[in-house]
Amino acid sequence: MDFVDLIENKKLGRPLSDEQITLFAQAAADPDSRDYQLAALLMAIRLNGMDARETASLTMAMAQTGDMLQPEVGGIPVDKHSTGGVGDTTTLVLVPLVAACGGKVIKMSGRGLGHTGGTMDKLESIPGFRVELPEETFIDIVRRVGCCVVGQSAHLVPADKRLYALRDVTSTVDSIPLIASSIMSKKLAGGAQGIVLDVKVGSGALMKTTQDCVALSKVMVDIGVRSGREVIAMITGMQEPLGSHIGNALEVKDAMNVLSGRTKGPLLEVSLLLGEQMLLLSHLAKDAEDARAQLLKALESGAGLAKFQEMIAAQGGDGRVCGDTSLLPQAAKVVQVESPRDGYIHSIDAQAIGNAAQMMGAGRRSKEDVIDLAVGIVMNKRIGDRVSKGESLAALHINTPDTVPAARQALLNAFTLGDTPVPKAPLLYARVTKDETEIYQ
Repeated sequence: MDFVDLIENKKLGRPLSDEQITLFAQAAADPDSRDYQLAALLMAIRLNGMDARETASLTMAMAQTGDMLQPEVGGIPVDKHSTGGVGDTTTLVLVPLVAACGGKVIKMSGRGLGHTGGTMDKLESIPGFRVELPEETFIDIVRRVGCCVVGQSAHLVPADKRLYALRDVTSTVDSIPLIASSIMSKKLAGGAQGIVLDVKVGSGALMKTTQDCVALSKVMVDIGVRSGREVIAMITGMQEPLGSHIGNALEVKDAMNVLSGRTKGPLLEVSLLLGEQMLLLSHLAKDAEDARAQLLKALESGAGLAKFQEMIAAQGGDGRVCGDTSLLPQAAKVVQVESPRDGYIHSIDAQAIGNAAQMMGAGRRSKEDVIDLAVGIVMNKRIGDRVSKGESLAALHINTPDTVPAARQALLNAFTLGDTPVPKAPLLYARVTKDETEIYQ
């Protein structure tokens, strides 16, 4: 079979056979294959799409280009994936909470390109924390502790690493079959039997409309059905930063503030919504109400924070940070950004806030960039809040003073103020399962 035949078929809008799709995935994993042929097929898929059978076939074929974990962890292994956002620290909140309720959370995460680092970078702000672990150690920690968060193994889905990089430079990132197969191939290879997807919508998200998010969610849930996994997708808001802290060590601090009961609000609420679904997929709760009651009990008793401390220690980190966040990296200076007028906050451009954090060194523009784990932004106001002239909208945590003017202006430009009250931004827009789609917003 000639790879050019695959390109020709998809160029003409014809479906690819399972055999052709396997050839595509194997070529993506083969370093000797030609980038230009892979790129041509990616563009043909972007323009002409894939049906449900093709998308599921591509997902499984990509997963099978590397290791396929089958972890025995003493329960149903569950995972959660977010399509990304600003101040989205839900992993660090819900993973220990679900584990404190008896769940077995098997979580492989990545490093970030963009406004802040990925979950791995955030966890590495904890002194001594190890994100690179042998697979057997990773599974053993999940078995003993109930949760473990590590970097994606180099032997997991090599086809995706190649295709992901090519999509970024060929303007094919926004293809639903390619997005879905990229996300779900890693989840299938990672061994999770229950998968909760947090699909973000809004100014700080990849998808800007609920309609697009529902379409992506349905495809990923269908892949789960076809591969024998339980998948639930929750579509949640990213109209403004989810947590109040943006930046690596700052987001770890935000998670600890939530787990200690010091902080309420949207980050906690979305973590609870996702945690409910994880407990349901773990068969540890009879319904969402029961699941929420268990999570709140783990939060209020301190069991969630204790589980986070236990996981940190198991991965070589200094568990004392759970009681003393000053042990995390600290910025040299804090600069307040003040409101230029009285009014109500009508909107906050989440992506612009993320870009401001990146200017300060919190994120990467290229894979080679070194992140400053201490810097970032702490938001003091949310959509719907009343603000007075001179009141702090946010605080910049900085190490390099020359980044302040641009970051400050970017942050001010992200806020839209008006004279009339507006409602708070919604958090939950829709829920998609194999049986139904519920639209709330």
